[in-house]
This record gives sequence, C-alpha cells and structure tokens, in this order.
Amino acid sequence: MKPFTRSLNPEPHTIWAVIPAAGIGSRMQADVPKQYLTIRGRSILARSIDSLHAVSAITGVVLVGEPSQWPDDVSDALNGKPWMTTVGGVERCHSVLNGLRYLSEQLDDPAQLSVLVHDAARPCVRVDDILRLIDAVGDQADGGILGVPVSDTLKQSAQAGNDKKIIGKTIDRSVLWQAQTPQFFKLVLLADALEAALQQDKQVTDEASAMELAGYHPQLVEGHADNIKITRPEDLAMAEFFLQQQGRL
Repeated sequence: MKPFTRSLNPEPHTIWAVIPAAGIGSRMQADVPKQYLTIRGRSILARSIDSLHAVSAITGVVLVGEPSQWPDDVSDALNGKPWMTTVGGVERCHSVLNGLRYLSEQLDDPAQLSVLVHDAARPCVRVDDILRLIDAVGDQADGGILGVPVSDTLKQSAQAGNDKKIIGKTIDRSVLWQAQTPQFFKLVLLADALEAALQQDKQVTDEASAMELAGYHPQLVEGHADNIKITRPEDLAMAEFFLQQQGRL
C-alpha cells in the first residue's frame, strides 16, 4: 500500500482521522495483532475504518503502523477517501504523535486541521455517535471524546498480605465515565500536548489525558456502550453480535 502524499490546502475545520494500528494486542493471545483478526471474513481494522469512512466531514485517514502487514481489505475500506501511512511507535502515544507529525508535513496549514483519533480495534463505533461528537465539540480548543457513564459499582482494592486483595473502599460512580474513541482535537494543540507529556516521561494512554495535562478540559459526549475495544478473545463474539444488531453484518 503506497501512502497518499499529495500536499493539501485544507479548508477551515478540515477533519482527518488518525488510526494508531501498530499495537500487538498481547492479551488477545493470537498469532497476529488483534486488529488483523477477522469478523465474518473482514479484518477488525477494516471494520473500524468503515464508520469513519462513512462520515462525509472526514476528509481523509492516516493509518499508523506497518503497511506490509495490513490485510488486503484495508485498501477496500479506504477506497474513496485520501489516505496516508506512517510508522508506529513504541506506545500508542508515540504512534499517534507520529501520525500527527506526518499529517502536518503534508498540509499547507495544519493549524486549520482537527483530528479524530480512533482505536484500530473499535469496529462497532456508530456513525451517529461520531457526528454527535463533531457537532458537540465544534471548533472548541478543549476538544472532546466519546464516552459512557460507568454503570457498574466500582471497588478500590487494598493489599491484605501476600498476594491477597481486599476491598479498600467503594468508588462513587456518579461522576465516572468510561473513555472511548474517537477523540476529537485540534491537530496542533494535541501534538503539542503529546510532546509535552512525553517530555515529562508521562506515557498517556489516551489523547484526552495529554490534553488534560496541558491544562485543557475536554468535553464528554455520550456515545453507546456497544463501542467496545476488542482486547480479549471473548470480545470477538461480542463485537460480532453488536455489528449484527446495528445491521452492519
């Protein structure tokens, strides 16, 4: 797969999607990275691209990883939108930053660009939720993310000698949310925030965390609980069920 590298002159509020796809997914216990596994004959990565591709406001897609390893159906999923590729990094934050840097190099005015960063292993995200996120955040500097309020009772563990864990206390769930992707930010602000986090030796696990460290307060936009991240073997069957319920299988 050859990258799309033509220089672009984006209109105001141009949006690109960035998909970090360099992870190995060790908890999946599979022979290949989890995003290359298939659901009903199509790779998880291709299915994760589908919803982003369906959003007309998204100009193009940056895939971060090793193109020689990507399943053939990724090209089909990207058909119709400009796309670029660049190499991944050691951790997710490095991969996202690589994608942002590469995209900045290809554009005449990256300051006019916003990015939707989406996990390669979240194939069930709904188009309506992506549109709601874009509409809610708009041009705000703080950006925002999809998420869902926590519904389970949460316990904080405490050590009780040896390897035994006991309940330390119950956490108030009324103010807690489970973060999802896409996460929507201005390219330049997010790149600066990730750079600063790495300089502080803080390998943040999502983009919002980097923005928080930089003093921003990203908006929480409620999505759906079926926007799961495939992490363990049992998640494959659940994702297949959700895609079927959404009418996408």
